[in-house]
Amino acid sequence: MPHGLPRKIRIAFILQVVMASLAIVVAFYVVAILFKYSFIQKTLQDEAQHYWQLHQASPVQPPPNTYNLRGYLVETGYSSLSLPAGLRELEPGFHDLEEDGQLVWVDRQQAGTLYLVFLRSQATRAALWFAVLPAMLALFAIYGATWFTYRSSQRLVSPVAWLARLVGRWDPRRPDVAELAPERLPADVQGEARQLAQALHALGERVQAHVSRERNFTRHASHELRTPLTVIRMASDVILSDDSLAPRVARGVQRIQRAGRDMEAVVDAFLILAREPDVAPQSEWFQVCEVVEQEVDNARLLLGDKPVKVEVDCQRQPMLFAPPRVLHVVLGNLLRNACHYTDRGQVRVVVDAAEVTISDSGIGMSQETLDNAFEPFYRGAPERPQGTGLGLSIVRRLCERFGWQVDLMSTPDRGTTARIHFGSGVGPAPGADVPA
Repeated sequence: MPHGLPRKIRIAFILQVVMASLAIVVAFYVVAILFKYSFIQKTLQDEAQHYWQLHQASPVQPPPNTYNLRGYLVETGYSSLSLPAGLRELEPGFHDLEEDGQLVWVDRQQAGTLYLVFLRSQATRAALWFAVLPAMLALFAIYGATWFTYRSSQRLVSPVAWLARLVGRWDPRRPDVAELAPERLPADVQGEARQLAQALHALGERVQAHVSRERNFTRHASHELRTPLTVIRMASDVILSDDSLAPRVARGVQRIQRAGRDMEAVVDAFLILAREPDVAPQSEWFQVCEVVEQEVDNARLLLGDKPVKVEVDCQRQPMLFAPPRVLHVVLGNLLRNACHYTDRGQVRVVVDAAEVTISDSGIGMSQETLDNAFEPFYRGAPERPQGTGLGLSIVRRLCERFGWQVDLMSTPDRGTTARIHFGSGVGPAPGADVPA
């Protein structure tokens, strides 16, 4: 977890230490400058004032001469040749003689001119002891407090980080929730972290139970739904084998057969959608045009007496590797929609090398209806009794499951065009070597 909570806390403390260090370094520099040019200047000025007071009481009072301070007095009317060369041309005030390493205060009175010299090295040493050293001690104190706080914070967030790493290693399809069982949690996982682990453990168990129920339901539903459909198909075959059957009855039984096959295709499609995405369904190579012809025959029965003509144009003869009943469901839903919403004109199905296009001259769809057409239970024309609003939603889910692309284009009162693009699942035409 490259951007986990421990790393963020570590970065925050590092930034805190860096900012504190920069602030104290700047403070070092400012304090040193102030000490050198403010404190020393004020000290020399006070020394000069004190000397003149002593000089007024006793004119023979010699200038200051200590370890840190040198004093020179040039009485009024006397030559300044007795001064060091660097001091002779200085005007009254404070001077920083960098070349000579001296800080000089020149104070001129009626009795004469006083020169007080403070060595720069002494000023630097004083600044170190009285300003920089305390600041360094403060910096080390900040470092120590920051390190102690960081270690304490690290101990506090370590259980949460451990929990995040554990959950991050889970396989989403088969999470090992037993690792979060209360008896398997480390002793240092306490408080809110333990509550979170227990909540995840309970949630994981519920999800596993739900998945197990869904898997069992899918297995049982597959068996229970296929059994009556098989009985219907076999019974209709037996009825149709009677040569004395009336034509009207025979047509009705044939419709029952087709409805049974459609129901089997829908059951297969729903079971495919209910499976895990990594569970590959049983697929085979089949002719796309054959499926189109079968679904078009079923669609013609839906038209009844409508003045609508259904045409098929197989410009190519592609083969597709997929469950055939899935394509039956996809084409069946699209053709039923085209027939339901077309009152006159035609429905045309074109099969190309890698796609099937279904165009109609029906009522069409507005842009709002087109944007929501694939939403479950959405119906663009609720005044029409056909449909539940699930057909196009199922079509999209099935196409996404097999890597197909389905698109809708429509203009109100001019019709709708649905296109299914199969992509890489299309195989060679009949007569060529079909992949195994």
